[in-house]
Amino acid sequence: MSGGGGPCPGAGDGEARSCAVCGDHATGYHFHALTCEGCKGFFRRTISKGMNLTCPFTHCCVVTKSKRRQCPACRLQKCLDAGMRKDMILSAEMLAVRRARRAQQRVQKEFGRLSKEQEGMIQLLLEAHARHVVPMFPKFVQFRPPDHLFVHNASLAPPASPPSIFPLLTHLADISTFMVQQIIKFTKDLPPFRSLPMEDQISLLKGAALEMAEIELNLVFCAQDHSFLCGPLRYTLQDAIHDRPGVTQRERIDRLQEETALTLQCSIQRRGPWAQGRLLYAKLLGLLTELRSINVEYGRQLQHIQGLWVMMPLLQEICS
Repeated sequence: MSGGGGPCPGAGDGEARSCAVCGDHATGYHFHALTCEGCKGFFRRTISKGMNLTCPFTHCCVVTKSKRRQCPACRLQKCLDAGMRKDMILSAEMLAVRRARRAQQRVQKEFGRLSKEQEGMIQLLLEAHARHVVPMFPKFVQFRPPDHLFVHNASLAPPASPPSIFPLLTHLADISTFMVQQIIKFTKDLPPFRSLPMEDQISLLKGAALEMAEIELNLVFCAQDHSFLCGPLRYTLQDAIHDRPGVTQRERIDRLQEETALTLQCSIQRRGPWAQGRLLYAKLLGLLTELRSINVEYGRQLQHIQGLWVMMPLLQEICS
């Protein structure tokens, strides 16, 4: 299993069970072994990223709740010795789909069902998101960034020197273009969007593609070290510095936006008090306004980078 597991035997009769790896409180069987949440997450992250771990000592470090972070190599070996299986780890796409389905099942069980139309819209969005957006960041490695600018699976890279600015800019241009392409593929998988005239599709994408990319990019932001974790690559903040003009069927677009907004509001309210109900919905709408201003400023700054559009023709079209 990945991201979950079966209940601990004995949990119902007051018998506490210990993690087979570190001895912490076990929450269930994860990847075929009785472990805690910490070791479950460690095993999934380590295997998914293909990390090559080496013990700096004699490969016999003590792995306990308090010492489990001292030697990842020995912790991983103990995970394997406990019976944890690599083949039970789901891909990022499948894991996202399964989590979304479980969340939807909990909502339906606790707060009733959405309408069939709303369920269909949510499922459509989740599936398109899993196909084109979830696997987007691990694919950044295909653009082969300069090795001295990025540190794989380790600490942050040192600041880029002046001679390295141009290759870094080229890489950022490549991945920015790739992100926009994935966002376009995502929208093309949505029948309501495809049903709009091509002129309206283009106008909406010009206004929203970068905003959607910014939302996704912030989902991989690590607040602890202020970096963006994109598969095996890590970027620091220093590495990168609703009305849409041109649409023709404004009333139809307004109806589609309203239907989507009502579905979002209904879904949030059914998640219970922990989702803060209407307050969370209002905050999300407020964030969209902030994204609008960020998008405008981003486009303005791009205009001042000499030679950028030669490397980023798609972004030039989006920002035009």
